[in-house]
Amino acid sequence: MFRQFFRKKNITDLLAESSDNVGGLRRSLTVTNLVALGIGAIVGTGIFVITGRAAAEFAGPALTISFAVSAVGCILSAICYAEFAAMIPVSGSVYSYSYATMGELLAWFIGWDLILEYLFACSSVAVGWSGYMQSLLQGWGIELPYQLARSTFDHVNGSWTFTGSLINFPAVFIIAVISAFLMGGIRQSAFVNNVIVVIKVSVILLFIAFGLSHIDTGNWSPYIPENTGQTGYFGWSGIFRGAAVVFFAFLGFDALSTAAQETRNPQKDLPKGILISLLVCTVLYILVTAVLTGIVNYKELNVDAPMAVAIDHVGASLRWLSPLIKLGAIAGLSSVILVMMLGQTRIYYAIAKDGLLPEIFSKIHRKRRIPHNATIFASIATGLIAGLLPLNVLSELVSIGTLMAFTIVCLSVVVLRKTQPELHRPFKVPLVPFVPLLGAGVCILQMVALPWNTWLRLIGWTVLGLFVYFMYSRKHSKLK
Repeated sequence: MFRQFFRKKNITDLLAESSDNVGGLRRSLTVTNLVALGIGAIVGTGIFVITGRAAAEFAGPALTISFAVSAVGCILSAICYAEFAAMIPVSGSVYSYSYATMGELLAWFIGWDLILEYLFACSSVAVGWSGYMQSLLQGWGIELPYQLARSTFDHVNGSWTFTGSLINFPAVFIIAVISAFLMGGIRQSAFVNNVIVVIKVSVILLFIAFGLSHIDTGNWSPYIPENTGQTGYFGWSGIFRGAAVVFFAFLGFDALSTAAQETRNPQKDLPKGILISLLVCTVLYILVTAVLTGIVNYKELNVDAPMAVAIDHVGASLRWLSPLIKLGAIAGLSSVILVMMLGQTRIYYAIAKDGLLPEIFSKIHRKRRIPHNATIFASIATGLIAGLLPLNVLSELVSIGTLMAFTIVCLSVVVLRKTQPELHRPFKVPLVPFVPLLGAGVCILQMVALPWNTWLRLIGWTVLGLFVYFMYSRKHSKLK
C-alpha cells in the first residue's frame, strides 16, 4: 500500500512531455524575455512594499544585511533550480522535479505548497498595488470610499478583526486586468511585461540617483537597533527575522522554471535567465533599502507604500518625482502579479496533467495555446484572497511556502546526483553536496525565524492538501 506514495514519474517521460510542440504550450520565450520576466517578478513587492514594514518592525537600517542574507540563500537555491530547469525543462517546476526524484506524495505536497506560494504571492502584491494606487489617487484629490479601500479582515496581535470594509476593490481590479492580458497568450504577456520592466527599473534608478543627495546619515544610527525586549525584534535576531520576511521579495526567479515549456531553448536559456535576473535584483534591493532608510527614519516606514512616503518626506525638491515613483510602483507591482499569475496557472496545468487535480485545469486553448481554465480559476481565487485578507498575513505565508520549495529543490539535487548520476545535465551545480546542503540549511534557518502563527497556517494548509490527495488525487493519478 505504502509503495504507491513513493511511485516516481520517469524522467524520460517528462522530457517527452517537454518536447511536445503540437498540442502543448507555445514556445515563444527567448533569454531576453526570461531575464525580463525574472526582473518583472522579483522587483516589485520587495522594494515597493515589504521593505518599509521589515525595516520598521524587524531590522531597522540593517535591513540591507537581511537582504544580503536572503540573497545568499536565494543564489544557492537558484543554482539548484538552474540545474533542474536545464535538465527537466517542464512547466511543473519543483513539483515535477520532486515527482521524478522523491515520489508522488512528496511531489503532491510540494505542488500544494507551490499553489500556496503563487496564490498568496499574487494576492499580497495586489494589496500592495492597491496601497500605491490609492496614494496616487489621493494626490489627485480622489478618495475611495472606506468600504472599498481596505481588506475585509485584519490580523493584529494574534487576533482577527473585521475592518468594516466590504472588499479591497483596487486589489481585485488589478487581478482582473492582469488576467485579461494572460488570456491573450504568452507572446502578449511577455511583451506587456517587457514594457513594464523598462518603466519600473527606470523609476527605481531615478529614486536611487536623486535620493542619494537627501540621505541623512543620522537615520542609519544605530545601524542595528537594540532589541528592546518589547517586540523581540531588532538586533541580530531582528536581522534574521527580517531576512525570512524579505525572502518573499526574491520570489520570482523560480517562476521562470514554470515557463520552461514555453521557452525556445530552455536548456541553455533558463539557467541564464534565472541567475542574471536574481543578481540584478539583489543589487537593486540593497541600494534602494539603503537610500530609503537614509531618507526616512525606519520607525516611520511601517506603511504599504514606503517609497512614496520617502519622496513625500523630502518635500518640494523631489515633489516632481513623487507621481513617477507611484506610477513606477504601480507598473512594477503589475508585472509581479503577471508573472506570479503565469506561474500559478502553469502549476495547476502540470499537476492536472498528472491526474492529481481535475483534468479541466490541463485543457489548452486551441488558438492561444494557454491553460485557459486554470487561468480563469486562478483569477477568481486570487481576487477573493486579495480583496479579503491583509498584507502581513499574506507575505509571511508566501515566505514560508517559498522557503519550503527552495529547500526541496536543494535536497533533490543531492538525491538525483546519487540515484541517477548518468542523466545529461546541461548545467551543473558546483561542489555537490556542499552547495545544495548549504542552500537548504540557509532556507531552513529562515523558516525557523518565522512566527509560530505562520507555521500553524502552513500546517493547516498541508492538512487540507493531504485531505485532497487521499480523497481525490491518489485515486486519479495517471501513475496508478
